[in-house]
Amino acid sequence: MTSHKTTQTMKPATAAKKLGVYLEATPAEFQEGVVSRTELSALQADPPEWLLDLRRNGPHPRPVVAARLGISIAGLARGGITDALTTEQIDALKKDSPEWLEKERATQAEVRKEAVRIKEKNAEQEDQPRRPRS
Repeated sequence: MTSHKTTQTMKPATAAKKLGVYLEATPAEFQEGVVSRTELSALQADPPEWLLDLRRNGPHPRPVVAARLGISIAGLARGGITDALTTEQIDALKKDSPEWLEKERATQAEVRKEAVRIKEKNAEQEDQPRRPRS
């Protein structure tokens, strides 16, 4: 008996997510087909011009927009941003620096600070010897 090795494939939405691009902005042939792991690796290793352009100019998916603005995805929603944005729109938001964006950046900074504090506390507790139960 020989086992037949099947090629692992993924939906275009999954591949777009892994590539960090907005699916609706990708070429039709990408959106309509399936992407194999080999094809995904090839796209990551040697991106075609359309992928380079999308990464450079957008439109970008919300996780990328949030990261470029330094806030959470939930912060985007609280700020009223529900659609994909282009690099130009992201840059304009950074330049204008609306009040909601400043507030979300401050919130994100607090969240990061708290995460570091918890990580340090946990590391400290792991370093302490455990006492036997009585």
